[in-house]
Amino acid sequence: MAVLLHRLGHSAYRHRKLVLGIWLFVLAALITCVSVFGGKLDDRFSVPGTESQRALDSLSKTLPEASGASAQIVFTVPEGHQVTEAPYTAAIAEVVAEAGRAPQVGEVVDPQASGAVSADRTTAIVQVQYPVQIAEVRTSSVDAIEDAARAAETDGLRTSVGGSVFSSKGVHIGPSEIIGVAVALLVLVVTFGSLLAAGMALLPALIGVAIGLAGLLALAPAVSISSTAVTLALMLGLAVGIDYVLFILSRHRQQLARGADPKESVALAVGTAGSAVVFAGVTVIIALAALSVIGIPFLTTMGLGAAGAVLIAVLAAITLVPAVAGFAGSRLAPKSGSRAGRRAADAEGASDGEGVSNAEGSADVEGPGDGEGSTGRATMGTRWTKWVIAKPLLTVLAVAGILVTLTLPAMDLRLALPDNGSAPHASTERKAYDTISDKFGPGFNGPLLVLVETNNGTAATSSQAGAQVAQKLGTLKNVKAVLPPQPTSDPAQSVITVLPASGPDSVRTDQLVRDIREAAPGIRDTTGATVAVTGTTAVNIDVSTRLSDSLLPFVAIVVGLSLLLLMIVFRSLVIPVKAAVGFLLSVGASLGLVVAVFQWGWLADVLDVPHSGPVVSFLPIILIGVLFGLAMDYEVFLVSGMREEWARTGRARQSVVDGARHSVRVVTAAALIMFTVFAGFFPLDDALIKPIAFALAVGVAIDAFAVRMTLVPAVLALAGRGAWWLPAWLDRILPDLDVEGSSLQKAAPADRKEPERVS
Repeated sequence: MAVLLHRLGHSAYRHRKLVLGIWLFVLAALITCVSVFGGKLDDRFSVPGTESQRALDSLSKTLPEASGASAQIVFTVPEGHQVTEAPYTAAIAEVVAEAGRAPQVGEVVDPQASGAVSADRTTAIVQVQYPVQIAEVRTSSVDAIEDAARAAETDGLRTSVGGSVFSSKGVHIGPSEIIGVAVALLVLVVTFGSLLAAGMALLPALIGVAIGLAGLLALAPAVSISSTAVTLALMLGLAVGIDYVLFILSRHRQQLARGADPKESVALAVGTAGSAVVFAGVTVIIALAALSVIGIPFLTTMGLGAAGAVLIAVLAAITLVPAVAGFAGSRLAPKSGSRAGRRAADAEGASDGEGVSNAEGSADVEGPGDGEGSTGRATMGTRWTKWVIAKPLLTVLAVAGILVTLTLPAMDLRLALPDNGSAPHASTERKAYDTISDKFGPGFNGPLLVLVETNNGTAATSSQAGAQVAQKLGTLKNVKAVLPPQPTSDPAQSVITVLPASGPDSVRTDQLVRDIREAAPGIRDTTGATVAVTGTTAVNIDVSTRLSDSLLPFVAIVVGLSLLLLMIVFRSLVIPVKAAVGFLLSVGASLGLVVAVFQWGWLADVLDVPHSGPVVSFLPIILIGVLFGLAMDYEVFLVSGMREEWARTGRARQSVVDGARHSVRVVTAAALIMFTVFAGFFPLDDALIKPIAFALAVGVAIDAFAVRMTLVPAVLALAGRGAWWLPAWLDRILPDLDVEGSSLQKAAPADRKEPERVS
């Protein structure tokens, strides 16, 4: 792989104008496709094959209003008045008439007809039903409903509008994301010590992100794509895109500082650092693409969309970076005497230091270059690693103890999909949700629909069976009210609305759905009718259940894959096991912090978290998939240098220090960039994106700084020579991927050419 990438780097450098032109042409073509054919994003959650989805699909044909989108207009009168007073009933009637004229609206139900008036007569709800799904509701229709509601405020009524039409707010690119990119640019400037190098690192990443997003949006007319999928692709594409470019460009500049020819240097950087980038990118892609096996469409598009963004980031790093570097030529080389130049000199002096190999396995013998470069200065990576391995057992116990403690809240993890109760307090949908919950009970925000079907397709039989089913449902625990059966266009069908006594994300509501399904056989025996629970609440419960059941198998697949890949790369047993355990600790600690903040409400006011409750049901799987690839990324870049030193000197403990000398600086910069990019999405008022951004940001920080740069050196120091042991028979079986590009480094010419001058 390294040789192939080396040739690719050479070719991209030589044909830089063509390569850049191809990337820009693809970007322009995709933007044109989006502007001409762009479709609407679809934020529906569905689980094909489940009872709730089958019933919902049936209702979409026989009673579209029941399965379609809905809105709720909530009216509250001033203190001391009632909604039944004539001025208020007239104002509400005007709103009902105006809402009925809004585009796409199928039916508007007056509160007097539906009985949606609170017990204290201070609040009433107008139900607005759409015969189409949420993704098909136009913004103009929702705006018309809100305008109609506001008109009633002139008569003294307080109004708010909620319902399922208020889902995710679409793709987010705002001030916080721009600040995140600006911070990433600042980190690049500090890392490279050059504004030119920082800008050239950012350019390929931004082009790759733009192509990834445009490509995903171009598929919207043909494929159901959620706004969350697009935002996740934006987050990942931006974060890994900058990181991957950083790894290759930092290697290129280090080689330029040693006097390498720019063309040969960039090709060697693509062959060595690029090999690790490809390895890391492929692991992320595999983990994200594996989400499709769970069988939930929105999660499949989310995983494949994010995997596509990562793939484009990898391609940009190994083709666009050498092309862009070709335009800069030797100008990317650090200036003589600069900090970046001194670091390169240190690295060269250290690599030239002669260590003494100890074949007998006794104590390491100190030699030149032990933790210092030719200038005699210890780098930050050297100082940190020496401190970490001074007492390795204490370091391991301390880090593991802290991470296990942070993991403890994850034992209480509950999963659900967010609703309007998770929206910002100031939003109209949150005001409507809270008012309904307060005046009508929390279950009114999450009604269950029970589809009743009889074998005898007459309206009379269906009505009689529906009444009997409704009576039985009313006897179940946690049922607050059961509405009369509603007929559909199919004479054999009727729909019963069940109002739970608990909210949509409550464990008791989940149990009620299970109780109805467990009672179904008995209902069929006594009434002759089959029942199926559906509706938004039931579908969300089924989605969360499917995801919960898939979590452990997914973790097992990811951990098994990490063990195999790292065993192939590092020819070791200790390193894969250590990496897998560290990965699990990172995931556990991240989930523990998510539970503490978003489920328990710790620091919720400080962090502006509007609602505490169950965690977004697909967050753990997304976190595992993304963090797996990033953990492998940092593991390869850190440990490969240590393995190279071990192979050269045979001194196990000192190779940990020498190998980490300059990789720590690059990994620190990469982790800081990724943290700021993810954290830039945290301030968003989106109940889906906010916890995902938080989990990824803290996950990257924990994995990079606590696990890879602290736990890993300590464990390797403890293991000594045993860290690099692999049974001979297993070594012969495993393929050699040469991710570190060692074959290229051995074949590199000893003489250094004068840097190419670019006019």
